[in-house]
Amino acid sequence: MFDGGMAGLLSQFGAAGLIGVLWILERRLSMRREQQLDEAHQKMVAQQQQLDAVLAVVKDNTRAINTLEQSQRRLIDLLNRPAEPGGPRSCS
Repeated sequence: MFDGGMAGLLSQFGAAGLIGVLWILERRLSMRREQQLDEAHQKMVAQQQQLDAVLAVVKDNTRAINTLEQSQRRLIDLLNRPAEPGGPRSCS
């Protein structure tokens, strides 16, 4: 990051110049790190929204499967009942 020319330039400003340059470097690195954190947070929020959508679909599918199972059980129960005289299953 620093070359020979930069060292000569800094030496004319002494310790105060060095401190100033270090402060500027720290601020730049801090801004870059803050940007990285913001991007990571945005990705996490997007992933959370996607996960919420998937979970909603799973809940809906589970509800639909439960309803289908209950309907099939009722149908099986109806088919397993003995035929009543004069009912739709009587063969007279």
